[in-house]
Amino acid sequence: MADILALGEPMIEFNQVRADHPEFLQGFGGDTSNAIIAAARQGARTAYCTRVGADAFGERLIRLWQDERVDTALVQRDAQAPTGVYFVTHDASGHQFSYLRAGSAASRMAAADLPLAAIRGARWLHVSGISQAISASACDAVFEAIAVARQSGVRVSYDANLRLKLWPLARASAVIRATVGLSDLFLPSLEDAQQFTGLADAQAILDWCWSAGASTVVLKLGRDGAIAAIPGQQTRVPGHAVQAVDATGAGDCFAGALLARIVAGDALEDAVRYANAAAALTTTGFGAVAPIPRPDAVQALLRAAA
Repeated sequence: MADILALGEPMIEFNQVRADHPEFLQGFGGDTSNAIIAAARQGARTAYCTRVGADAFGERLIRLWQDERVDTALVQRDAQAPTGVYFVTHDASGHQFSYLRAGSAASRMAAADLPLAAIRGARWLHVSGISQAISASACDAVFEAIAVARQSGVRVSYDANLRLKLWPLARASAVIRATVGLSDLFLPSLEDAQQFTGLADAQAILDWCWSAGASTVVLKLGRDGAIAAIPGQQTRVPGHAVQAVDATGAGDCFAGALLARIVAGDALEDAVRYANAAAALTTTGFGAVAPIPRPDAVQALLRAAA
């Protein structure tokens, strides 16, 4: 049985190595896939539930998870749909995403296909707003997985990961708000939360989360760190100064590392400090997966910052 079971859409990544040059490094992505790999690299027992195409890209993803010691027994192959692909380009404003994911195998996930026993046997279920955005059937699958988890005493982690290229803001805001109240741990970024709440201030956003029924919130602030909050108690964790070159997947690394340390027994504040350091380190290399650090590197950064 897994400590952490994630559900969602994996993708093949092509990341621009130099701005304004047609050179792309092939890697891997997909928010919940990134998160589950980050958790596995920190030592957690992990499993991933998804669909990939019966194509070369799907095979590469399966080999990746197996190499990372993520259980792939719940991965389905779909001969009728491709594995999704995205491109990352870089400019003065940061990184930009372009997607080839319409009709992907993962978008064909459905509630009827969920591995109920595996969900019931996990300690944590990790899901995201992207999984809800890629199709109506995938959105239904996320809600059903959450319902099964809650009925079985499995804790639910939810990362909003707002992507307005996938769905309109009004629908995204409504679905995110409905899901917040069903989660034990809500992991929004400040930038995303400002959009789906319409609020600018971090405290106002936290108040919105409480009103939506949140239990525990970790508000990710990017290079400025994070705020760990439960009703009546908040802790601000500062960021780390690193030589960042690519922030792709940093929030996903944060989520996976945080869950890994929680299942290892860390208190929330300590787990957030660890996740914050891991996320900072993953920005020092290109791609969502390759730069995800292992515990020795994270601990070294924490000692240096102490």
